[in-house]
Amino acid sequence: MQEILSNISTALQSGLAKPVKEQVEQALAEGIPAKDILENGLLHGMDIIAVKFSNNEVYVPEVLIAARAMNAGMALLKPYLAESGVQAVGKAIVGTVKGDLHDIGKNLVRMMLEGKGIEVVDLGVDVSPEMFIEAWRTERPTIVALSALLTTTMGEMKNIVNAFIEEGVRKDVVIMVGGAPVTDSYRESVGADIYASDAATAAEAAKQAILARKGA
Repeated sequence: MQEILSNISTALQSGLAKPVKEQVEQALAEGIPAKDILENGLLHGMDIIAVKFSNNEVYVPEVLIAARAMNAGMALLKPYLAESGVQAVGKAIVGTVKGDLHDIGKNLVRMMLEGKGIEVVDLGVDVSPEMFIEAWRTERPTIVALSALLTTTMGEMKNIVNAFIEEGVRKDVVIMVGGAPVTDSYRESVGADIYASDAATAAEAAKQAILARKGA
């Protein structure tokens, strides 16, 4: 069993979607629980990619193809995970703030979050405070992740934090901020909870925040 899970992890790290899919199918056929395939195959592979990305051993293209390979495997696993009652670690909503149309960083964060077993609702780009609030009402995520690449749009992060305060639910959500011009001191100034300098760090911080909220 361990050999095939290791093979899934290795193929994912190489971004080989077809072999990942084939080996997930084989693992299921051999009766390996979907939860084990997810945790010890797919997520294990993405964890390694995340560490390498943080250490500048791999770059954005490698992360993108690894995430694509993970998604190929996940598509097969989802019915089995649902059937066995396996739930996501938690939920996050992500979006690039109003006035900003950049999405590469946001997309990387989404992929890394999914690689940590977190369900992600991607609101896209140019997302207003009202849209974040509406998504929170619908989805009830633990994490709200805000991305900005332009110094001219960073101020929207404060507006979004204020919107959650005005909604009366600020204490119910962990707000994470990131993007090229964003710093930890800026996070503090706008009243957000977490600053992450890169997508891998963001995903790990989000997972820890979710587990902390659960009392794990």
